[in-house]
Amino acid sequence: MADAVKQPLLHHHQPYAYPSYAASASSPALPSVPHSGTATPTPGGGGGGAASSFAGGRRFPGGLDVPNLKKRGGGTRSWIRVEAATASVQTLEVDKATMMRRCELPARDLRLLDPLFVYPSTVLGRERAIVVNLEQIRCVITADEVLLLNSLDSYVFQYAAELQRRLLERAEGDELPFEFRALELALEAACSFLDAQAAELEIEAYPLLDELTSKISTLNLERVRRLKSRLVALTRRVQKVRDEIEQLMDDDGDMAEMYLTEKKMRMESSSVFGDQSLATFNAAAAGTSVSAPVSPVSSPTESRKLEKTYSLCRSRHDSVKSSDNTVTEHIEELEMLLEAYFVVIDSTLNKLTSLKEYIDDTEDFINIQLDNVRNQLIQFELLLTTATFVVAIFGVVAGVFGMNFETDVFNIQNAFQWVLIITGVVGAFIFCFFVWFFKYKRLMPL
Repeated sequence: MADAVKQPLLHHHQPYAYPSYAASASSPALPSVPHSGTATPTPGGGGGGAASSFAGGRRFPGGLDVPNLKKRGGGTRSWIRVEAATASVQTLEVDKATMMRRCELPARDLRLLDPLFVYPSTVLGRERAIVVNLEQIRCVITADEVLLLNSLDSYVFQYAAELQRRLLERAEGDELPFEFRALELALEAACSFLDAQAAELEIEAYPLLDELTSKISTLNLERVRRLKSRLVALTRRVQKVRDEIEQLMDDDGDMAEMYLTEKKMRMESSSVFGDQSLATFNAAAAGTSVSAPVSPVSSPTESRKLEKTYSLCRSRHDSVKSSDNTVTEHIEELEMLLEAYFVVIDSTLNKLTSLKEYIDDTEDFINIQLDNVRNQLIQFELLLTTATFVVAIFGVVAGVFGMNFETDVFNIQNAFQWVLIITGVVGAFIFCFFVWFFKYKRLMPL
């Protein structure tokens, strides 16, 4: 499916090729910001030439290309729109200002979705939209639609196709609001992606660590170092998603803020009630003639007015009370939904924590092995130094007898052999004494 939808991405004004069961709907008319052309520098010297060169997009040597960055950040972007009513998938070209007015979002919230910036995973509930930045899924969820930031990532197209399929195959009795469905699919995509990366890291890590314990080499140590860097980065991302879900579950206000369908219904009912009140007032004003005298019999009494006011306040109170009960019920539904994915992401975090502990245990084992080898080298060096000291005794004896002086020892038969024997016995005794001393001081294993 990804190949089928990636090809039209080169032509921004053509719709994507989604499955044949996708319903078609005309996209709303959205004003687009015209692309500003590059100014041509005017020939001439002085300050005018420098100013025109800067306006033309040229940059100083080693400087930043600020005009192009501004054009990329403020120009139109391609969005994938999934409509809630018809489950249709469309491609829109919308600039940032239009998107802010459309969803009533500030610029700092849309900045979270900008691919030019790197932000951690975030889920924000606003008055008319939910801003979702979960790994590859960057979208704005409203009560009527989902606007996905278009990219070449296959997860974006899979999200749009899966959301469309779930909307078309909606089960009977499933009254979960549209925004919760879209949020659930975003959480599912993020948790699945992170869990797949954790599983891939586990498959690669355990054989490599076992190989390192059996053979300590520079290549294996470098591979483990890169593996640990990936593990730390992935753990940080998983921890951020887990903290975001936990923060949402702990705050009822944030969860109530995400119930956009109830807000929309409340606004529509209030607008309808306001229109009816205005129409009743206009009808009453039109029914009362200025020229005709007002009969005191036809005017409502004070008790009648109080009764109407009381009934109106009571109906409003009952409406608000029922609305609060509905919001509380959907808060519980959202909390259960978040709790399910919290368990999934917490399981992924536990996998990564176990892998990190295994790496730490492997590093400790390797350090113990290296310490053991280092101790053996020190012991060997100690014995070698002792043997060198014993051999040096022979050198001293040979040096003494090699001097040019007269002595009667040279006239004795086999005198030099006895000198060597005595020197060897003394050297062996000294060597054994040092070995015993080292063992006595526990400098060498017994």
